[in-house]
Amino acid sequence: MSVQQSNHRPTYQPGRPIPVPPDFPVQWPEPDLAHRMWTLDKMHFGLPLPPLAAEVWQQPIAAAFNDVAARYELPIRLTFVHLNGYLYNNYQPVGLPPDLVLKGLHRLGRVAPGPVAFIQQKAIAAMTRRYMARLQPVVDQLSAHWDNEWQPELQQHLTWWAEFDLPAASLPGLLAHLAESLRRLQRVWDIHFQIIVPTFLAVNQFDELYHHLFGQAEPLASFKLLQGFDNAFLQADRALADLSRQARAMPVVARTLRDTPPPAILAALDASPEGQVFGAELRCYLQRYGGRGQHVDGLAEPSWLEDPTPVFQNLKELLARPDRDLLAELQAQAADREACVAQARRRLQDRPIEVQHQFDLALKAAQTAAFLHEEHNFWIDQQAMACLRRVFLEVGRRLAEKGSLPQPDDIFYLTLAEAQASAAQPDLTRRDLVQHRRAALDHFSTVQPPEGLGTMPLAALPNDPFTRTMGRIFGSPLLPTGPAAAPGPSDTLSGNAAASGVVRGLVRVIHTLEQAGRLQPGEVLVTRAILPPWTPLFATAAAVITEVGGILSHSAIMAREYGIPAVLGVANATT
Repeated sequence: MSVQQSNHRPTYQPGRPIPVPPDFPVQWPEPDLAHRMWTLDKMHFGLPLPPLAAEVWQQPIAAAFNDVAARYELPIRLTFVHLNGYLYNNYQPVGLPPDLVLKGLHRLGRVAPGPVAFIQQKAIAAMTRRYMARLQPVVDQLSAHWDNEWQPELQQHLTWWAEFDLPAASLPGLLAHLAESLRRLQRVWDIHFQIIVPTFLAVNQFDELYHHLFGQAEPLASFKLLQGFDNAFLQADRALADLSRQARAMPVVARTLRDTPPPAILAALDASPEGQVFGAELRCYLQRYGGRGQHVDGLAEPSWLEDPTPVFQNLKELLARPDRDLLAELQAQAADREACVAQARRRLQDRPIEVQHQFDLALKAAQTAAFLHEEHNFWIDQQAMACLRRVFLEVGRRLAEKGSLPQPDDIFYLTLAEAQASAAQPDLTRRDLVQHRRAALDHFSTVQPPEGLGTMPLAALPNDPFTRTMGRIFGSPLLPTGPAAAPGPSDTLSGNAAASGVVRGLVRVIHTLEQAGRLQPGEVLVTRAILPPWTPLFATAAAVITEVGGILSHSAIMAREYGIPAVLGVANATT
């Protein structure tokens, strides 16, 4: 194929301002923010967000990350800024000397690189010892933390949300519930970051240990020892496959799913006794698994429970593939995993017992981490965010009823303070403000946002275990402080190998879940990024290519679970 390559990543020049594209004018909320380096996380925030959704990330979620980072003594803190609808992040290294000293070290490094590198390595080693003293005990006891602490508390919060009667609440009661919901959301995301930091570290530690012991001949070999563990996403996919088998045995239902436009399917099912039986099962499925949206924020877009179109599309695809047995595929993955574990242990038989013990301990932690990485995402990133969305929508419904907003979901185009003020003042209208912000978001959704804004950092992030792990999630460093990769030949696309295999098939570019129905069995799915709500597509695709992501990303993990090849971080793959 012939593809025009472009690299929008700015070249690293310490302390230099980054040019702003003319079609993306920036007004900084605070002037000092222009002196930081801001990057666009295209994996999670490649699409613009309305103000309220962005504010949730800027405040309770960023606060949760920073609380956990301080607790684990991690070397960075996180800040978000909302620019032209896009959420940019800044990972600020902590404990750095003043800018004047950094500039001096940078100049000294040009003439005496050895001594400067020695000083930096000593500082990095000391920093690593501090945070590993906090993290390693958590890594070694991941299963106990999940079973005894994290999972029970998550269920308590989800039950609290489920039991609150939103329509029956008074307006003051609803606003109090919203305030408490935001407090609980911060706590839930505190648990999220307590989980993901040690789980990603556990997988990276095991991968590095595996290749230290067995060599680099098979770059993805270690991940075969982590595959085949069940999780809530896979359970949801199998439950959907079970529904498709029920539908196949019901001619009226099967015909309805194949021939009826998605918005009319539920009503069409209710028109026949057979359809009513299936419709009841479908609604049970949505109640259990429907707290999932199209994007990572889970706030600004309807969940499956509100708009089950993705479910109907997946059912239609599954109807066409009656022989697909997802449980058998999972069991085969697990059997392959155990065979690989046994083989690795045989290869270690002649090694010292301490090495064998180190391997077993790292393997146990990484296998637990592989499960937790997906499981926590289902309950926090999907279900908890859907709970908060329902609270916001109820406030929006009250505001729409009194004429302050055109429709309930327009609340996401307000800030939290504006929404609270509107609720307190019955005659306050936000209709013009919402219209203006919708138009602005629509405009910038057609503009390619720059990958970097602000000012280049004076110092690179350290080459330590945590920073290396983060780079393997995103597929590139958190800060562009190394040289940008030179573009390859114009007819070659390259990226991060994430799941092994060879496939030849028709390429299908999918930009949104609404387009998922275009993907046919055996086709190669090409998209910007794959997030948890997209997991049912892995049952259809023959392979996956994404523009962003690394070997520890959700896309990589799910591709390995489904046994399909994946190449991630392929620049311009969708163009």
